[in-house]
Amino acid sequence: MAKRKGRHQARPDGFISPVLRPLAWSAMLGAAAAAALAAPAYAEPTPNTIPDAGSRPLPAGSLQLPGATTPPSNGTYTPPPSSTNGPLATQIYNAEVEIGLLSEDLLKKREEQAQARTDLAIAHRQLDEARAAVAKAESNAESAAAQAIKEAAELPPGAFGSDLHGLSELSRLQRGQSSTAKSDAAEHEVARAKDAERVAQEAYNTALGKEQTLAGQFSTLESTLKTKEAALTEVKERNSAQLAVIEREREAQEAELGEDFLNADNIAGMAADPRAIRAVNFALGELGKPYVWGAEGPNAYDCSGLMWAAYRTVGYQLPRVSRDQYAGTRSRVVSTSAMLPGDLVFFSSNGTASGIHHVGMYIGDGKMVHAPNSREKVKVSTVWYSRLFAATRIYGAVSAPVTKPPTTPPTTPPTTPPTTPPTTPPTTPPTTPPTTPPTTPPTTPPTTPPTTPPTTPPTTPPNTPEPTPDPPEEPSTEPSASSTGSAAPATSEAEPDSPSSPAGTSAAG
Repeated sequence: MAKRKGRHQARPDGFISPVLRPLAWSAMLGAAAAAALAAPAYAEPTPNTIPDAGSRPLPAGSLQLPGATTPPSNGTYTPPPSSTNGPLATQIYNAEVEIGLLSEDLLKKREEQAQARTDLAIAHRQLDEARAAVAKAESNAESAAAQAIKEAAELPPGAFGSDLHGLSELSRLQRGQSSTAKSDAAEHEVARAKDAERVAQEAYNTALGKEQTLAGQFSTLESTLKTKEAALTEVKERNSAQLAVIEREREAQEAELGEDFLNADNIAGMAADPRAIRAVNFALGELGKPYVWGAEGPNAYDCSGLMWAAYRTVGYQLPRVSRDQYAGTRSRVVSTSAMLPGDLVFFSSNGTASGIHHVGMYIGDGKMVHAPNSREKVKVSTVWYSRLFAATRIYGAVSAPVTKPPTTPPTTPPTTPPTTPPTTPPTTPPTTPPTTPPTTPPTTPPTTPPTTPPTTPPTTPPNTPEPTPDPPEEPSTEPSASSTGSAAPATSEAEPDSPSSPAGTSAAG
């Protein structure tokens, strides 16, 4: 039997116990990782190239260290290019839109409340009339009942003879039936009047409840509007410098956007109706007046109140609220590129008629006159093309007077040039040359050499129409002494030709 090997028999060389094997592997991996991390990392440079220096970051402003004081501001603020779409501008725009919508709702609620008050007054009057009708019917019924009782209490006349007694009884019966019929009719009238009174009372109660409900809604909306306006005013005052720059940038952006519409030729040959022009002139006459919610003039306006008042002056009755103004004129919507002075421009917060919150009047050249909000006055601004919902026209366009401007330029040039050249040149050359050359040459040599200059000036003026008044001054002295015999011919030509006046002078001398 083979001898059993011991448990602790010696192991061959190089053999690691299974128990120690994980520890050995861990030690080897740790050593390899440590060696890799200790080696420096570098990349072999590409031959014949210059390493890229990279792009340096641009400074975004001065570094504000903790505890350092902020440099003093000069009251201006230069926002980034996207400031018109930044958080502050977005906050202001959303607040203005919300206030505009609340203002429109409040105006609408005021109109509904006014109508409810009118309905309540009518219901109250009808109730009073119904009550008066009941009182009158009851009085008539009482009178009819008293008359019936009185007639029923009458005794038969005993003084009548037997032959008339029957007629007396018949007459009494007839009077009794008549009294009963009148009494019944009066009672029916009382019942009818009371039914009418009940209906009138119900109508009055309904009208009263509606008026009270609308009054409560109006009060709530008014309080909300005032709260929103106060909050917006506080934000604007706190950021006035920044908002001034944002407003200028927005105006520039809107003007640039409007160039696409102003360069269009869709309105060639058409002009605004004279009544629309008068409405524009009225609105422009209200510039500088304050914005007051619900005001219709003459000392203050809101946005739709200014439009309402302007067109009322030319006999057109617009609705009072901007949404209703659009609804009343939407059958005459015009293209943005074809707007004319007097067109109404509407602005919506959601691109629908229900979101209309502001209205202005187009005055031409991409501008509008409007009453913006309670913090501004009636003014002229660039049309908010980026927020423009629709433009409508009250009066249709008329043909522009295109004949007058082209008529004046063509008529003036043809008239002046043809008249001046033909008259002066033909008359002057025939008159002066025949008279001057024959007379001057024989006289000049024997008398004085200086007579040569006068010969040249008279020849030059006829060639130039404009300097004709000047030559008579120079030749007037010298030709007068030499040419006396030419007095008669010169006098006959003195009127049409100014250079011949020296001859006239010599004749007088």
